[in-house]
Amino acid sequence: MKKLPLIIVAILAIVACKNESKKKEESSAVSITNTIKKAPSDVIPFMDKWKILLGDGTKSEDLVGFQKDDFFYVETENETDWVVYKTPNSGITSKTSSNTRTELGEKRHWILEEGGKLTGTLKVKHVSTTGDATKSSAFSVVVGQIHSGAGHENEPLKIYYKKFPSHTKGSVFWNYEINTKGDNAGRWDYSTAVWGNDFSKVGKDATTAPNEPLDGIALDEEFSYEVNVYKGIMYLTFTSEGHKTVTFTKSLIKTDFPTKASIPQQIIDNYASRRKVSEEREIAYAGEINYFKQGAYNQANVKTGSKIYEGDIAKQYENGSYAEVWFKSATVGASTAPKN
Repeated sequence: MKKLPLIIVAILAIVACKNESKKKEESSAVSITNTIKKAPSDVIPFMDKWKILLGDGTKSEDLVGFQKDDFFYVETENETDWVVYKTPNSGITSKTSSNTRTELGEKRHWILEEGGKLTGTLKVKHVSTTGDATKSSAFSVVVGQIHSGAGHENEPLKIYYKKFPSHTKGSVFWNYEINTKGDNAGRWDYSTAVWGNDFSKVGKDATTAPNEPLDGIALDEEFSYEVNVYKGIMYLTFTSEGHKTVTFTKSLIKTDFPTKASIPQQIIDNYASRRKVSEEREIAYAGEINYFKQGAYNQANVKTGSKIYEGDIAKQYENGSYAEVWFKSATVGASTAPKN
């Protein structure tokens, strides 16, 4: 067989090396592409409608592509992507609250007569395991809200999950905070159970939990909520596999509590011994701007019984002093006429 000239052999060798190098580069590029982390906006695409405050004080108004390890990121479990909201008991929070949060705040503000709708499908992975069992906010996290942006800036709705450390099952309930008549010193929250107990069920002392709810929701158990505010009326729907679907209807523009006589016994029992209790103004939140919030708003009481390790977030995470909530889907938008 006739040998090729050396110069041709050299040229062919160079070409082969270049082709091999190109293949390696392409392979490397594919590998890099496949290992890029997903951002929360890749899982729940409504993030352009929100801003966020994280448990370390980080704020962002551009959430498309935004994530932060240990606070706001994506986890994949059994081939399902979840957006994680995680926050310590003690960190940097808003000027109007002592409770930390990794929580979305809706950019759009609306009056109740105009309304809006928020949905979420989630599971709570962790609530604080340190706290005082006599405090109604201990061991709990708020996973959805309507927040007023005017007047007293109270909250017409807070959706809670709460579980005592010694219990297997926790409770889901929602609170309505009155739009107080006069000054806000006499404000209070009226609590309604969805599954399990309401806000008022507490321990007899700091270390003793009440009886465990028979119809409660465990950590890692999926549930959904829909908040539909239509022409000033709030329609709530809660669903979870294996549990009864529960619905509620409440006017947010006409009070149920206009007089002292109309204040529920739950409020007298839980507030009257430590503060005055006021009536609500007749038109409740009518005409005030409001907005939705969603995520993990940690309600653990950092003043009594909650171990905060001098605010060291890593130590709080290591020792159970944090809240963590996972959402796999959510929507926000215009209200819809309720189904009869």
